Amino acid sequence: MTAFNELTPGTWTFDPAHSEVEFTVRHAGISKVRGTFNEVSADLNVGEESSVTASVNVGSLDTGNADRDAHVKGADFFDTENHPEMTFTSTSIESDGEDFTLNGDLTIKGETRPVSFTGEFGGVAVDPFGATRAGFSVAASISRKEFGITWNAALETGGVLVSDKVTISLDVAFVAPTA
Repeated sequence: MTAFNELTPGTWTFDPAHSEVEFTVRHAGISKVRGTFNEVSADLNVGEESSVTASVNVGSLDTGNADRDAHVKGADFFDTENHPEMTFTSTSIESDGEDFTLNGDLTIKGETRPVSFTGEFGGVAVDPFGATRAGFSVAASISRKEFGITWNAALETGGVLVSDKVTISLDVAFVAPTA
């Protein structure tokens, strides 16, 4: 049995209060910087051909440092003035029990590339208010250069300030359709 066989068919609604969409990038080759996107919407459509669509307000980025946030939202990185959203549309879901691969098209800064998220199904539970919820954890690594995000600065010791590899991680919950 696959994870998606446990879900009620229909459109499951993203639960932003119980979800996190984050990224991690290596800084100066020695540490990692993390950021969270606070405004996300998504739908999980369960059926014979299950699918996921998602949209992230890139301007909702929070790295815990206002100056860094302003730089990353600016033209050197996300250019939120001209590209306010990052989107994902799945093309297939390959499931093997609790583990699955979510393949799809990710668009950042106007560039669309195929991306595969791997993850696990957290299960289904009914909360104290009677809502049925499902949880998922997925992650993917991307090259930011493939999305036109190329700004960098050379370090005196060699290397660059911001790595090309970015890890996108999602711990998300969806609420089942109501009858």
